[in-house]
Amino acid sequence: MAETNSTPPSWWIVGPGNTPPNGGLANLKEAPPWRTFAATPAADRGKDFKIDPKQFDVINAAIWLRRPLLVRGKPGVGKTTLAYAVARQLGLTPVLRWSITSRTALKDGLYSYDAIGRLQESSLLRDQLGEAMTPPPIEAFMKLGPVGAALATSAPGRPRVLLIDELDKSDIDLPNDLLHVFEEGEFTIPELARLTDRDRVVLTEPGDDGSARPVSIEKGVVRCSEFPIVLMTSNDERDFPPAFRRRCLELDIQPPDPDDLAEIVQTHLKLGEDPELRERVNTIVQGFLTARTESENNLATDQLLHAVFLALHNVDVEARLEQGRAAPQDKDALIRRLWRPVQ
Repeated sequence: MAETNSTPPSWWIVGPGNTPPNGGLANLKEAPPWRTFAATPAADRGKDFKIDPKQFDVINAAIWLRRPLLVRGKPGVGKTTLAYAVARQLGLTPVLRWSITSRTALKDGLYSYDAIGRLQESSLLRDQLGEAMTPPPIEAFMKLGPVGAALATSAPGRPRVLLIDELDKSDIDLPNDLLHVFEEGEFTIPELARLTDRDRVVLTEPGDDGSARPVSIEKGVVRCSEFPIVLMTSNDERDFPPAFRRRCLELDIQPPDPDDLAEIVQTHLKLGEDPELRERVNTIVQGFLTARTESENNLATDQLLHAVFLALHNVDVEARLEQGRAAPQDKDALIRRLWRPVQ
């Protein structure tokens, strides 16, 4: 029976006991390129995006026709990244992003009004100035949400890019509610529609670069002068109403094939020309393709990148961990954790 060694593998940062092994954080190397947040400007998102060139017919048609694009596909195939790739190529950053949950309502995407904040501000002013005080303007406590900002700040030749992420997680009414706004290209803010003395200036929610923009609203109506570029993603967890689908263009993104995977790995990790390294990575890619087939395409591309990145840093997901530990079991256990199906 082979003797086992309790010495932690050299790549561990934390381990059993109260003292970190191998110097703890001093042993931690650079982060994966796609997880270096401070070093990656928001405008660079989507820089290395890859899909089948034929699919750009549908993307361009949606932009020409001023119609929303419904992007469907398995998790991890790049649906969200597509919006950032389009915005980056056209110089239309920052992207306005609206992430959908089962509790999301249409109003969340249009605008928000902090009525309690205004009431508290009015109370403070009354304490300071007495009954003669002027209530704070209602528009100071409003913000346009991602959909409202996309409509209000799109201009001819400079449409905003709006990403509505995971629309299939919404309740049953949201797609049709959105459809009305997109068909009309406008919506009304009731709290402002009652105030007709002057136009009201409302800030937008910040885009992915943290910037907000002032928007002048006349008689409470937010109206677009140019339809935004709208991309809505779906993991196909539910069907959408036929009326909604008729008014969208649909794009199905398939998981990348072996050649695309090899290019994605090279682009993200800069493997170079070392034949031994390339052979090692090819072995991991082939294992990933087998696992993806067995899981019915429910493995995401970034799960492959995780395994390759660890292998490049001698975290051995391919052959051995080290020092008397059983190689096949360690290898298989780590791969199972990295390559769990995402559905």
